[in-house]
Amino acid sequence: MGLRLSEGLNLTVHDIDSQTMQVHIREAKVGKDRLVPLPKRTLYALRSHWQTHHHARLIFPGIGNGMNSPMDKGGIHKAIKQVLRDCHINKLISPHSLRHCFATHLLEQGLDLRSLQVLLGHASLNTTTRYTQLTQLKQKDAAVAINQLADKLALDWSLK
Repeated sequence: MGLRLSEGLNLTVHDIDSQTMQVHIREAKVGKDRLVPLPKRTLYALRSHWQTHHHARLIFPGIGNGMNSPMDKGGIHKAIKQVLRDCHINKLISPHSLRHCFATHLLEQGLDLRSLQVLLGHASLNTTTRYTQLTQLKQKDAAVAINQLADKLALDWSLK
C-alpha cells in the first residue's frame, strides 16, 4: 500500500474499510488524512494477522506493557534484517526502501505522478519525483519512444 512505517504501525481496526476496500490513514506525516486503496490480498493478510494478534483497537499492537501502543519500529527493522539473512539477501533493505519500490512499480504500471503523489501522501510533487527511479524497463520504454518519434521525422540531408 506504500505506507510510511509509522502510518502502518498506527493503523486501527476502524481504519480498515472492507466495504469500500480503502484504508484511512490518519494524521500522516504532513498532518493530513488520506484514503488509500486496500488490495484484497492485503485485506486477507490483515484479517489473518488480526486473528492471531487480536486487539480491540490496534492492528499492530506492541507487546508486554506496550500492548496499548503500536508495535515498536525497531522490531520491524530487526524482522526485515532477519528475513534478509534467512533468504541470503545481502542488500540493505528497509521499510522505506520498500515504499520506494512500491512507487517505482506503480509508475512502471502506468500510474501518473500526480496520482502517486496523492497515494503516498506527499505535499509536494517534488518529493514524489525523488521516489522514481529510472529502471531498465523505463529506459527501454524511453528508447522505444525516442525511436518512434525519430522515425516520424522527415529529414532531408541533401545539400542545397
